[in-house]
Amino acid sequence: MFNAVISDALQLGPFTLPSLGNAGAFGFANGLLNASVDPLSRRASFGVQAPQASPSLTNPFAALADRFRNSASNLLQGLTPGSDAFGTGEAGPVLSAAPALPAIPQLAFLSPIPLLQQLERLGAVNGSLSALDGGSQLTPVANLQNTANSLRKLASSGYSRLTNLVPGMHSGIEQFAQTIQTVASPQLWRNLSSNRAERLSQGLNTLASGLADVLVNLPNITDVPAAANSSDRKNPHFYPGHNVIVHLFEWKFEDIALECETVLGPAGFGGVQVSPVSEAIRAPNRPWWERYQPISYEIRSRSGDERQFAEMVHRCQRAQVRIYVDIIANHMAANGTSVPFYGTGGSPSDPSRRLYPGVPFNRTHFHPDCLIASYQNASEVRNCQLGGLPDLNQTEPYVQQQFADLMNRLIDLGVAGFRMDASKHMWPGDLASIYQKLKPLNIMFDYPPFATPFIYQEVFDLGGESVTAAQYTDLGTVTEFKYSLYVGSIFHSALPASNLQALAAANATKFGLLASESALVFVDNHSNQRSHGVASELILTHKDLPQYVQAVAFTLANDYGTVRLMSSYAFEANDQGPPADALEQILPPGFAENGSCLNGWVCEHRWPVFRRLVAHRNFVLPAGLTDIQATNETFAFCRGNIGFAVFNAGTVTRDLVVRTCLPAGEYCDLITGEKQDTHCTGTRVLVNQDTTVSLTLPAGSSLVLDLRNRVL
Repeated sequence: MFNAVISDALQLGPFTLPSLGNAGAFGFANGLLNASVDPLSRRASFGVQAPQASPSLTNPFAALADRFRNSASNLLQGLTPGSDAFGTGEAGPVLSAAPALPAIPQLAFLSPIPLLQQLERLGAVNGSLSALDGGSQLTPVANLQNTANSLRKLASSGYSRLTNLVPGMHSGIEQFAQTIQTVASPQLWRNLSSNRAERLSQGLNTLASGLADVLVNLPNITDVPAAANSSDRKNPHFYPGHNVIVHLFEWKFEDIALECETVLGPAGFGGVQVSPVSEAIRAPNRPWWERYQPISYEIRSRSGDERQFAEMVHRCQRAQVRIYVDIIANHMAANGTSVPFYGTGGSPSDPSRRLYPGVPFNRTHFHPDCLIASYQNASEVRNCQLGGLPDLNQTEPYVQQQFADLMNRLIDLGVAGFRMDASKHMWPGDLASIYQKLKPLNIMFDYPPFATPFIYQEVFDLGGESVTAAQYTDLGTVTEFKYSLYVGSIFHSALPASNLQALAAANATKFGLLASESALVFVDNHSNQRSHGVASELILTHKDLPQYVQAVAFTLANDYGTVRLMSSYAFEANDQGPPADALEQILPPGFAENGSCLNGWVCEHRWPVFRRLVAHRNFVLPAGLTDIQATNETFAFCRGNIGFAVFNAGTVTRDLVVRTCLPAGEYCDLITGEKQDTHCTGTRVLVNQDTTVSLTLPAGSSLVLDLRNRVL
């Protein structure tokens, strides 16, 4: 245990928060663990009470102590007087004149000061501390509350043998959780400078993460719950106020990082799907599909290396944008024009002999060669070659471990989850075994303890085959390709607009779609926009205006599924790779004067209408879809009493009177513009006292309103 002389400290349970009286030192102690940090003397004390129940339990607790020690330097750096972590007044850094703490022998717990009194004392020094801004003040609070809830859940369920193995551990975890919950007070965090708040939040979460590391590795606990279940894997871990994944197809890591900072974070996007990061073949003319033929699992692709990837994840995290990586686990690269066949990182391979020394894989790690003759035969679909690509045998534990090692390395680097390419061609049980080997997400990237990666699995299912998307929903989210077909058919006027009601969250399963919580939805993706798949002529892409804008607008205004938006480059041939220079280096998208992309990039996510609609989705997300009003050509709905959308998917102009569910007033339409001060940059719409609006809606057009864009 540890002790500190506290003259005027702020005690919250066993935690002591930085204040003038204790020179900024803080610490925690209970029967399980202890830690203290003194910024003035630059001392840190970290300890673990190793249990006496079994000598074999000591090593996991040593790992916890190591994690504490590894975090000490960061905490000290962030809390050192004179650094940006402390607010400054006219007299300079607040804590610069505070007395140093004496040596730390032993602790006797102090009685907690009532919370109101603590906050009053914090208020007394508030003039010397910077107030957090509206956006950042919520983040550490939300993170700590998630941490407390996770720890409390761990202590209360699933570890029934915990107390017998380690006396006092159960109560220690609960005490730790209660302390963090108490610390997670918005009133308290408003009185800390933003850097100081971030460091303190990071420190507390590090302690919780260390505790998690120990508990999930405790031996002889047979009733510990699985690391994740399907509902855990369906959480994309968006930051509060952020939503929608954008696929920055074929972008370089450094360009993605800049996009997170300048476009995606400010616009409220939730995350980025990056193209496969593993070393892959260098095919002639550099087609896009070379990424989908791996040679090794080193992070060395056309987008950049592991260092550049890690920097991108950090920069995107600071912009509150998550990263999801496309994983190729079904197959390896096919034969090249010569042997050895080299990859983007220089690794050799001999696909005809199934030799990939960069992993390494040999013929024993693959299924016997066969072709898929019938998609009615699930064994052929999952055990034979997709497009002639060497088919890995994921039932082999060694093969499973290679994927788990890659994904765990990416988790360590801060990613939030994964797209699992060609999941349809792998057995669900084999995928489940891979997922069970994955670590919790890295808590240092603002994830709560025990958070599991978001998993979305590519299963092309339009019905009538032996392998279905529903066979994978127990493992996580699944791509809902039927959504692309339906929404494309409706806005192509091939189906009545009234069919859009099938795509509402409450109705989807009645019409053969996946449940909303299990579905990843999109208007187009990198594959079907290149005429791949059945009924591809009905798929809408950026080449189909204005129908494409309508389909994406409906998808963002609707309440179904986790939405992914495609961001493309211009192409004529289906195999065409990304814009590149004479040295085959991918060109940056750049910024035109109007904010759009250059160098052959389409960048749908930068289109002003889509950026406005992402903000709309973030705003209306808590409200379900209500008051559907449908005809064969038009479709309207409310989002509670805070949002409204109407679409004319027909071929002629329609005069409409529809309910908006919004308070009476004048609103700015988000399809054509937005609110600026008391003006609209686009169409201005009058909502009547009875919440109705009278419209003349041209064919192929739509209208979206919300309370944020009410001007009168």
